[in-house]
Amino acid sequence: MPTDKTILITTLAEYQTRFWIPVAQRLRRAGRDVQLLAFDDRSAEMAEAQSIPVLNAYRTGTQVGPSPHDPAAFDARVASYGLEGTNFLFSHERVTFGIRDTAALRRRFMIYSNALELLLDQLADRQQSSVMVQELGGFLSVIAAFYAARKRGIPNWFIEPSFFRGRLYYTLDSLSAPDTMSVPAENVSPEVNAYLEQTLKQQAIVIPQKDQHHYSAAFKKVANLRNARRLVEKLWDQYALGKHQEFGHNLRHAGMHAVMALNATRLKKLYRPLPDTPFIYYPLHVPADMALTLRSPEYLDQIATIDFLLRTIPDTHVLVVKEHPAQIGAISSARLFELARRFDNFVLLTPQTNNYAVLGCADAVVSVNSKSGAEAVLLGKPVVVMGDAFYRSCPLVFAADRLKDVPQRLREALKVPPFDPSAAAPYFETAWRKSVAGELYIDSPDQLDVFASTLTAAIADPPKN
Repeated sequence: MPTDKTILITTLAEYQTRFWIPVAQRLRRAGRDVQLLAFDDRSAEMAEAQSIPVLNAYRTGTQVGPSPHDPAAFDARVASYGLEGTNFLFSHERVTFGIRDTAALRRRFMIYSNALELLLDQLADRQQSSVMVQELGGFLSVIAAFYAARKRGIPNWFIEPSFFRGRLYYTLDSLSAPDTMSVPAENVSPEVNAYLEQTLKQQAIVIPQKDQHHYSAAFKKVANLRNARRLVEKLWDQYALGKHQEFGHNLRHAGMHAVMALNATRLKKLYRPLPDTPFIYYPLHVPADMALTLRSPEYLDQIATIDFLLRTIPDTHVLVVKEHPAQIGAISSARLFELARRFDNFVLLTPQTNNYAVLGCADAVVSVNSKSGAEAVLLGKPVVVMGDAFYRSCPLVFAADRLKDVPQRLREALKVPPFDPSAAAPYFETAWRKSVAGELYIDSPDQLDVFASTLTAAIADPPKN
């Protein structure tokens, strides 16, 4: 009977598959059984060409199992996964792609879960144990794989970037943020001390290498020739060749970037420099990120959250807001102008303003679950955290269970003098120990070697709490 677990890895697009194929090759050379679960036709073809075992989830799911159009079959599948409904789980896809059609979401969920049910049943019949590995996300592919695995007691490891450059968090069987800073370490390693000192010296935000291309002006994304060529290629694949794509809303995606460019142009009239008066800082989050849609859904409408803060912050302060540097123009310019019309204590910063410069001047920071909150802790600033964040349980922050609790928690935070940043170092040491080295979707040989090694170690021996 097989002893080693088969490593099942989901891949949602070609850029991901170009990374997972060499990872799978390394794992297989090390004697591990690996199978890719592809939710994109091109990804399945790429894996097959490299002789990597792969399941084409879409094509398989349309050929096996109950009809994706059968409402009774959908209800039975959802019940078998222990779910009382799917509106919340499907909300990330709705928000990200603007999908109104519930039936379409249900059909795709059924197609994917049909394929997963078949594969996992086959493994069970062979008495082959397995483990699921996925980049954290809220898409139907990820959700279907997670719940199909959970139904059978198969461990599911979600991977996401950590607070530290070049390091990742592995979270077992949960879509929630990893709890990384609840207790201080007894000793702070020279490695962590050096990292924190360098971060403060450079005043550089943490950008995973896989996301660096997002950090450019909205207009440049629209005018980028590489992006235009890639759009044409994807549209040809989708409409001329009939290839299935998990991220198949290509025209909508292009249109959203055009709207972002227009919003960014309009907002230039609203941008202001850092004020010389006392202020509270609210950093805007990526609007449709899973950190909001699934981890902290009550704060998805960030304009509504800002409106509440403007109505409740102390009279002595103004509220400073800055767009996420990867999504400049993603928030409706009309709604931001409306806030400016109604509130004279609202300041929208130029998005290129250095985040550490803002944090350093703020009297307090209010965040849903942005990494800016952790950066503020690193500077010794009081932080009110509202949502599900990896630093929420850190005793140095002020956690609010509900939006209505934020004004009181903010008043409490403002009464506390800034603490010595060195007091935060033991908590960041704990967070460091719960992370592992590696970067997603960086296919240099050295990076691939590191990732394959730490993935194997992480799923075999999870980071200790």
